[in-house]
Amino acid sequence: MAHRRLFSRLAYLAKATHLIRDFAYWPFIAISWLPAMILFKSHIGEITPISGESMYPSFNVNFNENLKKDVVWTKKWKPTVELKRGMVVSIRNPYNPEVLQIKRVIAIEGDTVSTRSPCPVPTVQVPQNHVWVEGDNADASKTLDSNTYGAIPVNLVQGQITHVLLPFRRSGPVRWWEYKNSCRVSEGNGESAPGWFESV
Repeated sequence: MAHRRLFSRLAYLAKATHLIRDFAYWPFIAISWLPAMILFKSHIGEITPISGESMYPSFNVNFNENLKKDVVWTKKWKPTVELKRGMVVSIRNPYNPEVLQIKRVIAIEGDTVSTRSPCPVPTVQVPQNHVWVEGDNADASKTLDSNTYGAIPVNLVQGQITHVLLPFRRSGPVRWWEYKNSCRVSEGNGESAPGWFESV
């Protein structure tokens, strides 16, 4: 009888030890993957929900009805390489770098932009290594963009929005190349130019 009790206790201890080992194993695995996950999110890409109305009607089409957000894929690998007019990008707000915004590249260096409210000057020529970004919303009061803070340095661009993931009915590539260039933009030759950007 004593042998059975001893055997039972040893079996219980062995099982408990196995459970403790398993319990410690999975957090270790998760922690070991954490640097890779952070690296992937910082330099490869991430899933991003789009907030607000600034990119309507291209994104958040039904935002006024149900407040549902579009979910997109943000490519972060070399986000500033060959930026083109029409591309949708994730940027750091020049006034608050902790805040990320989704905007469209309207003009690149050397282009001249006819601005809209609340920009204090009627036209701006985009300086070298800068881009002019705006929301797609026709109501200027719905978007905080270059008309408020001026052309932004390209190093504030953190990623390119390449695909819509949700809603499923609109999922697919962001066809930025089909964007019709704004009649407010006169394309330049890419040369360095002075402009209204000192506040950035």
